[in-house]
Amino acid sequence: MPSLIRPVLAAGTLSRTPQPTLPTGDGLVLRPWRTEDAPAVHAAFQDPVMHQWHARAADSEEEVRGWISEWQRAWEEERGVQWAVADAADDRLLGRVALREWVLGDGEAEVAYWTTPGARGRGVAARATRTLARWALDEIGFQRLELLHAVANEASCRVAGKTGFALEGTKRKAVLHPDGWHDMHLHARVRGD
Repeated sequence: MPSLIRPVLAAGTLSRTPQPTLPTGDGLVLRPWRTEDAPAVHAAFQDPVMHQWHARAADSEEEVRGWISEWQRAWEEERGVQWAVADAADDRLLGRVALREWVLGDGEAEVAYWTTPGARGRGVAARATRTLARWALDEIGFQRLELLHAVANEASCRVAGKTGFALEGTKRKAVLHPDGWHDMHLHARVRGD
């Protein structure tokens, strides 16, 4: 059946070029993941705060190297994109920011992020998310970006607010965490916000 609507983003829009490096302009850089990031990612996932808000654990650096390979393939296959958030001066890993769950035809994706313990409270997640949203909406042409976080995760709610993601509602018992089902806040930004 023919569609009456052209896709917002055509297949190949992103994968035909290498994943970009995005400077935030304020001391951070969003860069593609490298295999040598595995020890720092493994260390970040040993933090109890990561275990509180994520469903995944990292048992070994070898396992994390597999994640990094998957993150690299996701760009090539236009399924999503993950960036290491690093200090622009010394390339020290401070976190991760990502666009997942792409629906290119509708121009939609979901934003996700985490920060290392030493980066928390310094605006790293907000600065990286702001840069990612500007790139996705203004440069690439996504129409809508969603951001979900557990209602109890007040730090993520602050990041969403600081980066222009409007609260649209609560998805009840929407995501299973290690401690049970969590209600999730749904925030979104659309092109032109």
